Amino acid sequence: MELVKLNHEKLLNPCVCVLFLSLFLLFLAPTPSYAKNATTSLNEIVVTASRFKEMKKEVTANISVINEDEIKLSTANDLGELLAEKNVGYIGKRPGTLTPIGIRGFRTGSHGGDLNGKVLVLLNGRRSGTGNTAKIMTENIERVEIIRGPASVQYGSAAIGGVVNVITKQGKEEPSVSVKGVLGSYGFEQSSASFSGKVDNFDFSGSVTRSKMDDYSTADGKKYHNTGYDEKLRSSFNVGYEFFPNNRIGIIGNYFDANELGMPGYISKNDKNDYTEKSSESLDVVYDGATMDNLFQWKTRYFFGNDEANWYRVNPDSTSHNKRDTDQEGIQAQFTWSPGCHELTAGMDWVNYEIDNTMKPKTIEYDNPSYFLLGKAKYLNKSLIFTGGIRYDEYEVDMKQWGGIEDDNHISPKLGLSYLPVENIKLRVNYAQGFKMPTARQLAGNYERYGKKYAGNANLDPETSDTYQAGIDIYYNELESSLSYFYTDFEDKIEDVSRDDGVQTWENVGKATVSGFEGEVSYDLATIGDFDWQFKPYFNFTCLTEYEDEETGEDLLNTSDLKLSYGLIFSDFNGFSSQISFSYVGEQRVQDYENWNYMTPDPEKIEKGGFTVTDVSIEKRIGDFSSYGDLTLRGEINNLLDKNYSYVKGYPMPGRSFYLGLRYDI
Repeated sequence: MELVKLNHEKLLNPCVCVLFLSLFLLFLAPTPSYAKNATTSLNEIVVTASRFKEMKKEVTANISVINEDEIKLSTANDLGELLAEKNVGYIGKRPGTLTPIGIRGFRTGSHGGDLNGKVLVLLNGRRSGTGNTAKIMTENIERVEIIRGPASVQYGSAAIGGVVNVITKQGKEEPSVSVKGVLGSYGFEQSSASFSGKVDNFDFSGSVTRSKMDDYSTADGKKYHNTGYDEKLRSSFNVGYEFFPNNRIGIIGNYFDANELGMPGYISKNDKNDYTEKSSESLDVVYDGATMDNLFQWKTRYFFGNDEANWYRVNPDSTSHNKRDTDQEGIQAQFTWSPGCHELTAGMDWVNYEIDNTMKPKTIEYDNPSYFLLGKAKYLNKSLIFTGGIRYDEYEVDMKQWGGIEDDNHISPKLGLSYLPVENIKLRVNYAQGFKMPTARQLAGNYERYGKKYAGNANLDPETSDTYQAGIDIYYNELESSLSYFYTDFEDKIEDVSRDDGVQTWENVGKATVSGFEGEVSYDLATIGDFDWQFKPYFNFTCLTEYEDEETGEDLLNTSDLKLSYGLIFSDFNGFSSQISFSYVGEQRVQDYENWNYMTPDPEKIEKGGFTVTDVSIEKRIGDFSSYGDLTLRGEINNLLDKNYSYVKGYPMPGRSFYLGLRYDI
């Protein structure tokens, strides 16, 4: 977590303005005592916070949901683009297929694996094995649930800043099929087919998408070479059979393959000939069960997967090749007892990674069994809710011939309380600890690379965070609003240091404080006049009031003090819908690696300006063929205002882009 100093007066002004605006919008809600019918939003079912289905009003953490309707209207083609549009936090999007993300100043790993990150990405409640959200398709997603803040008690190492849980669709209605074709700027072509349905006790859903794109140009007309790709093939399916009421066996599969991706360097140093190939695949076998009265519920899961990346650097007379191949395997088992107003969940997780590299260290194995206990108690007619939990993780790494075997362990706690003074207002407070175990080479490495020697430190402690947060949620008819304050102490950050003998090693030397406000509000204005359509503005923000290193007093690098997401959704519920979205990323200080020579001291720290990205989508049903299906025309404009912008310095994004597609639904 590199550091740099920011001007706090500059930081405070936009945050104060946004906070007061949010408070004003939050309390525009009609007085609850006059409410005839409280909204159903607090009764929405979510699964990420407790690992079992529960109503949102019982969750003490700050949780956001991106639902299926929002995903359909979005211009995003993958999870990373969706999270960028919703501006959940840090977005590290680069050309090709690489989008690490962050929440509250903490980030996923930049190049795939989830062992090095501090935000965890899940697929249907288990570790996805990647921090690269560009690898996860949106076509077969039912919803995305986001926990802002630690969730290590539920999911283990790396869940410090938060958790993003991608939940795939499950067939529920009569069988349907959808095919789609899209053409767009820069030679973009995409074709996809989706299916979903339920027949008796058998349910199924799935999607297959193929796309390609040429190199793109930035808003100032400069062509950015090596940004296209020959082919991306993505698929996802979820099939299951309910052999007894409340008892279902399901199989979930995900596949991603990208050939001849450009491997752009910084725009000033781009090499047209280098390229990458990336792939990932996984399979889950899941058994969900419950008694008829839901007194007892249980879930077991076995999953395995592979994530592979190949980098090719083309020279005049040769081609060098580097490869990383990660095999993942895991088991989850949990059991819940729900007598009356109490609930107790006990479970265990086991995950194993085997990583093979062409570069040293070549072979690494990671083994992590863990055990957890989660509890909930509801009082005062279920308006006062207490939650708590504890988790114990064991951790063993084996560096094979490049080091030794080391182990460690960690205990994580969490406590929370929510109170509903009336049916449609929830007050909540929460404390949770997050942690990240040291990596294998940090603990047990013993190797040499490029003439430099590396040695692990078996005495390293896990990186930890303690987060305190409080918030209020107000839901009334079509108003949905939330406001939270959080404060995080981050300790024992692992940083690389050089010993007196010149050997590179790692020590626990860093501390940081991160605090701020988060809020979201939306309201369907059409309900004021009881119109039979939707006209829904929305506004979300994250405002950091402090992101400071406690040792130096300086602010953290690559961190914006202010992020905004706002826009308007319109639908006539008769085949026409549209959305315009704005995503603002504030200024941040970064290290200028683009103009840095690795033989010189650390890169210069410079200021990277803020920017706003505007996207538009319009969809209209143009043919209704009764029992033969519907034909829908869809248009999209990305970067409507043709802004020059980049999420990461040196990697500019495309200029204004146009897309036109047809979808046939049967």
